[in-house]
Amino acid sequence: MTAAETDDENGAGGTGGPGAAHGGGGGGRKFGDIRIGSVRGGAVGIGDHNYIVNGRRQEVPCDPAYEELFEAVRQLATDLERVVPSPEVSALSEELADAQDEIQRTGRAGVGRLARMRALLQDASTSIGMLASGVAVGQAVGALLGG
Repeated sequence: MTAAETDDENGAGGTGGPGAAHGGGGGGRKFGDIRIGSVRGGAVGIGDHNYIVNGRRQEVPCDPAYEELFEAVRQLATDLERVVPSPEVSALSEELADAQDEIQRTGRAGVGRLARMRALLQDASTSIGMLASGVAVGQAVGALLGG
């Protein structure tokens, strides 16, 4: 069965199928004249008694220590874009991006992530040693890990 045959059966063909009986000149399916091509960034409700809520997710509340870490991580990630690339800097950049995502989603960063960030900061210290943002991240991580 071809798509045209299926459309004609359901009234989508413009040749007088069931959709034409509803006065829907070239109209929709046997269930009505509703057609949806695509929807992006929105919500659709069809039928009676719908209740739709379409809003942004609110950010998770964040402890001030994690807010400080988030800001320091964001600044270091920006600064690393101007540093000579190396495997250590790339690994640190990826971990910083993951940390930003985790803090935004959960309001905190796990102990394992903090430990990885500390180790990667040490590995990349030759490249980032002179960056104030690197020092700030190191201090924030140290405070959260207790040392």
